[in-house]
Amino acid sequence: MITGATSGIGLACARKFAKGGYAVILTGRNEEKLRNIENELKALQADVLTLAFDVRDRTAATAAVESLPEQWKAIDVLINNAGLALGLEPEYEGDWHDWETMIDTNIKGLLTMTRLVVPAMVERNSGHVINIGSVAGDAAYANGNVYCATKAAVKVLSDGLRIDVAHSAVRVTNLKPGLVETNFSNVRFHGDTDRAANVYRGVKPLTGDDIADVAFFAASAPEHVQIAEVLILATHQANGSTIHREL
Repeated sequence: MITGATSGIGLACARKFAKGGYAVILTGRNEEKLRNIENELKALQADVLTLAFDVRDRTAATAAVESLPEQWKAIDVLINNAGLALGLEPEYEGDWHDWETMIDTNIKGLLTMTRLVVPAMVERNSGHVINIGSVAGDAAYANGNVYCATKAAVKVLSDGLRIDVAHSAVRVTNLKPGLVETNFSNVRFHGDTDRAANVYRGVKPLTGDDIADVAFFAASAPEHVQIAEVLILATHQANGSTIHREL
């Protein structure tokens, strides 16, 4: 099951895991995009099921998971990918709505999906949770404040879940991408394409496929191997704020 599967890292994971032999459950808010991706993957002979809901809506998420046909209920891998950044302003000038959307999606949405899916994994003594965190969760960068805080929460929640399921064979992985060129920056800047393009100017960023490769590697490790955390950076990126650009 992959949340936020209609674009970026989520879409790349959908393609990677489907091509890797997994039956995939794809979730997202845009039903039309989900249908198009479903058709694309089914053309590759993949088993695909789509669920259209917003992870911020606990009632809708619960109904969606409970609606799964019997043969789809045993989720082996949950990729908590749904997330976003909104705005890039000093904390004292931030937008209330942007803050609430990030917190509700990046933290509460992840918690909702974890709470709905992981109990069955523990009961079966098998499963893997892969959370998509960020280098932003390691240290704040200028004007990143609330977004960085949400990704720090993803790290702590991943660590906490790993402790909570240590008695079982359930594995927990936190992936922390750096600069990845998706629609991430376009969303952050509310559709300002020029400003979004500047984020990647002068450097070769990661792609969604790069992160999907790492997620698939973690899921494919032997059962006794738990890849707890991976920081993935572009070659010319040292951390969340240090990037060498050739302009």
